[in-house]
Amino acid sequence: MNGAQVSSLSPQRRPLVVGVLFRALLRMQLSLGRLLGIGALGAVAVLLGLFARADDEPVQAAADHAREAAAAVEFVAGDFRDAGLPAAAFDVVHAHQVLHHLRDPVGGLAAMAGLTRPGGLVAARESDYGAMVWYPASDALDRWAEVYQAVARRNGAEPDAGRHLLRWAREAGLTDVSYSTSTWTFATPEDRAWWGESWAERITSTTVATQAVEYGVATADELAALGAGWRAWAADPDAVFTIVHGEILARI
Repeated sequence: MNGAQVSSLSPQRRPLVVGVLFRALLRMQLSLGRLLGIGALGAVAVLLGLFARADDEPVQAAADHAREAAAAVEFVAGDFRDAGLPAAAFDVVHAHQVLHHLRDPVGGLAAMAGLTRPGGLVAARESDYGAMVWYPASDALDRWAEVYQAVARRNGAEPDAGRHLLRWAREAGLTDVSYSTSTWTFATPEDRAWWGESWAERITSTTVATQAVEYGVATADELAALGAGWRAWAADPDAVFTIVHGEILARI
């Protein structure tokens, strides 16, 4: 089950999503059992190869793809914390890049634990915006990082979530917790184009952009310049971008 949507993630990007989930499954002897995947970039869908086109209504598209693939999977749009999901019912509860959007990530992890059966696993991966690095130096990307983090914190979220995951897990009452890190690297022409265009669009035409202007963090003209900066970075054949993630696996 996926809490929001299936992404139009390209095949070369799919392994990036499921790393911590695969480690969880290894601990469960690769038995899927009942698996709950929370978030817009659903690792359950990635694992099963179920993807929606970018112009599809996401949940319906995901359900259609699952039906065509005869996959035993259900897709639900809603907040996993109050969606009426059965308590202590899932072998693995997995969240990918979800907690850094929440005002109460500790409560989110506690809710995940409540959905996991005794002996099951909670698995989560979160990026750390303050630890992202790129080359070449770019005033536009420096400013992009400032704008994104300012908007996130104005919303009560924590964009440096990766470094906080272990503490959050312990505050959520999880005691048998292991912490690890992993990286994503964008250094090929295809990866740079995908990543650069993704952020060029997000910083100019999504809620992040709307809120940046509304909160007085940036002007629309400045955001347009940041989008152009992302495209310029992506066009540089020497450009690289690295994201550090924190990850947890917690036995319930």
